[in-house]
Amino acid sequence: MLTGKQKRFLRSQAHHLDPIFQVGKGGSNEHLIRHVSEALEKRELIKVSVLNNCLEDPRDIAEEISAGAHAELVQVIGKTIVLYKESKDHKTIELP
Repeated sequence: MLTGKQKRFLRSQAHHLDPIFQVGKGGSNEHLIRHVSEALEKRELIKVSVLNNCLEDPRDIAEEISAGAHAELVQVIGKTIVLYKESKDHKTIELP
């Protein structure tokens, strides 16, 4: 579980990132969650964008993806989700 200070730090780090995944009208699925998990292992911090044609709530999608990928949900702002998971092999982010 991340503290408020750690989440604030991760939000500042994620500000300049572009979303690398998009969730469309199909919503989240096992395939997407597997790819998100692999990307988190490489990058530790990613953004996921929820498209306008997606009928599900972005917060519900964020919780589903973070639970499936065993990641921490940093932030959901609008239709953008920020996820963090400490990498085992490619550790680059040092949390305060």
